[in-house]
Amino acid sequence: MKLALHVEKLRKDYVLKGETVHALRGVTFEVQTGEYIAIMGPSGSGKSTLLNLLGCLDRPTAGSYVLGGRNVAQLDDNQLSDVRAANIGFVFQSYNLIPQLTVVENIEVPLYYQGRLDAANRRRCRELARMVGLADRLNHRPTELSGGQQQRVAIARSLANDPYFILADEPTGNLDTATSVEVLDLFQKLNARGKTIVLVTHENDVAARCKRVLRLRDGLVESDELNRRG
Repeated sequence: MKLALHVEKLRKDYVLKGETVHALRGVTFEVQTGEYIAIMGPSGSGKSTLLNLLGCLDRPTAGSYVLGGRNVAQLDDNQLSDVRAANIGFVFQSYNLIPQLTVVENIEVPLYYQGRLDAANRRRCRELARMVGLADRLNHRPTELSGGQQQRVAIARSLANDPYFILADEPTGNLDTATSVEVLDLFQKLNARGKTIVLVTHENDVAARCKRVLRLRDGLVESDELNRRG
């Protein structure tokens, strides 16, 4: 199986009010292409810090982060931005859709910023909308959609750049139980098609849908186990 990402002895320190906070203390793990992994941990475990590093929204104090065969740990801001745009699909708790844009235009956003919004990719974005069950909502705007539909738009948008992996941050946090199940069903379908998914959550029932669960505590990996229920 091909390696999607690998982090080795990843550390992140912050200085707050003159004191150094060791948010991550040497985290090592890897994710193979096609895996579906949940990252869990209590408040202060380093979960959010790891999310920011995996999403190339920040860089570590020490250690390596290999994504698609490239060590991205010490890239500058512009280089990290390029990596994010080309290689990572994001799904956020709050959807982060642009209210003035239609469903299909929101899906097109990552390609627009990369200068890749040609006719073929426009067609592909419409296909992505259909794949997530929004064929009859292509020209609707976010305010005309339910929360579950908005999250489906976000998932389709995360696929637009054909990323190495999808990074989902509490993707069901704003949804009711029934809608959460629908969104998690969609993630499972995408994973069954071979898409790599890294999902950050504090909910055990969400993690139970994944194939593997990595737990953090005090900036370290507490456990990393296959999930028989996933």
